[in-house]
Amino acid sequence: MSGQYTTSGECCKECQPGEGVVQPCGDTQTVCEQCLDSETFSENFSHTEKCQPCTRCTGLLRMETPCTDTNDAVCVCDYGYFRSEVTGECQACTVCPEGQGVLIRCMHYRDTVCEECDEDTYSDQESALDPCLPCTACEESETMIQSCTSVSDTVCQGLNTPSTFGSPPPSPEEPLVTDMSDFPLDVSTERVTTADPGLKNLRNGLSEKLIPIYSSILAAVLLGLIAFVIFKWWNSCKQNKQGANNRAGTANPSQTPSPEGEKLHSDSGISVDSQSLQEGQGQPHTVVKMDGGSALSLPLHTREEVEKLLSHTCGGEGSGATEETDWCSLAGLLGYEEERIASFRQEERPIQALLSDWASQDSASVDTLCTALRKINREDIIQSISLKPTATSAV
Repeated sequence: MSGQYTTSGECCKECQPGEGVVQPCGDTQTVCEQCLDSETFSENFSHTEKCQPCTRCTGLLRMETPCTDTNDAVCVCDYGYFRSEVTGECQACTVCPEGQGVLIRCMHYRDTVCEECDEDTYSDQESALDPCLPCTACEESETMIQSCTSVSDTVCQGLNTPSTFGSPPPSPEEPLVTDMSDFPLDVSTERVTTADPGLKNLRNGLSEKLIPIYSSILAAVLLGLIAFVIFKWWNSCKQNKQGANNRAGTANPSQTPSPEGEKLHSDSGISVDSQSLQEGQGQPHTVVKMDGGSALSLPLHTREEVEKLLSHTCGGEGSGATEETDWCSLAGLLGYEEERIASFRQEERPIQALLSDWASQDSASVDTLCTALRKINREDIIQSISLKPTATSAV
């Protein structure tokens, strides 16, 4: 109970969480209104509290939990940064130097923990992600040239492989050259001719064995190039044929387009619906549908770009990270519950599954997607899906 009463003696009504006070009680009863999801919130029962604006994650902060009508947004340090317990500010994660590996990866609430590489491990580069790597063990048919250290791996060499650290000494039958004028200009040629004849024969044998390998690789590359040219030519003819069908449909609006002209299905579950004209403009455009859902003006290459950009910041995979990723925050802003988001994680490509499922809804639109991306500070993705008004999408 609020403990306050209207002038008529009626107990003042309290607004529940998710609602804010528009007009406090007095002569009339309390008037409440619903808080705007992702913009304002109210966490408590109150007959006086208005909807509060949501916290914005800016600078070195990113959104871990989106703002709802009953809870404020939760901001944490961005990827590559952690919140210092001393200053309370976001600081760059520590990078482990050579000779040390990552024991515990940096999270938004803790710094990187490094460890010294012992005699069986090494780390030859600075890293904030990689642990100490196990040293290579030479096989029985190899000899160890350089042992493993904390900053370099073991160097092995096959017993039948000529050493690269120097050439064999000259045979006793051949006199040593004492006159410097006898040295030829090409030192590498002299080294081969004065070396053991067996080594020369070995090199010649290796050259003869490598020639067929190089020839096979070259043939494979040429076949690949030919296949690529044929595919591009076939795709170009397919586009020209589709453009001719679109122009024919524009010239005769009363003609009913064939099913092949309406949709072109791809193996990825995305269909392309070719429209003849935009309203007020005489230019053809392409509307992409995801998995048979409602129309969403988002080209295939742009959808893949969205998936790639969202995946790029999904840190923590395979590292035991517990924080939510950007695409999980996006799913929450698009109206998905935690159970549904968990089901997307089970998919082989969770971001593609999310976009496909959401595009099948009647409320799906590019504006809605851009609004959600803006709330998680992903202006880079918004720029990538911005389409020029006069551009024609290629199928």
